[in-house]
Amino acid sequence: GVLTGDDARRAVDEGADAIVVSNHGGRQLDGVAATLRALPEVVAAANGQVEILLDGGVRRGSDIVKALCLGARAVLSGRAYAYGLGAGGEAGVARAIHILRADLARTLKLLGCASVGELDRSYIDVPPAWLADAARAGL
Repeated sequence: GVLTGDDARRAVDEGADAIVVSNHGGRQLDGVAATLRALPEVVAAANGQVEILLDGGVRRGSDIVKALCLGARAVLSGRAYAYGLGAGGEAGVARAIHILRADLARTLKLLGCASVGELDRSYIDVPPAWLADAARAGL
């Protein structure tokens, strides 16, 4: 997965169609940045040339909203799927997806949004350091 603006630019230069912002769930390296923290820098560096997906850290619908507000086109969520499968097989997977979707819908309603298409950065409070990293990456 990609976690830096430099790697994002390299991926674009090499012809990538999309970029997945991922820290592999912290499994490979225990000290890597959270994907949500890295997302603004990667989005800025890609400069709209490719779609950005976020993988990692998605536990609830509000996490999906945060990622979309920060510029991800979509999120990947293996943990909910795996937990659902382990707990209840196929029905457990369906239930896990239902829970995520219901929480996403509830979060959108609380924000006054009819759909994810209405989301933008104005819906979340982004730490200044994240924006500074994104500004440097966009140079």
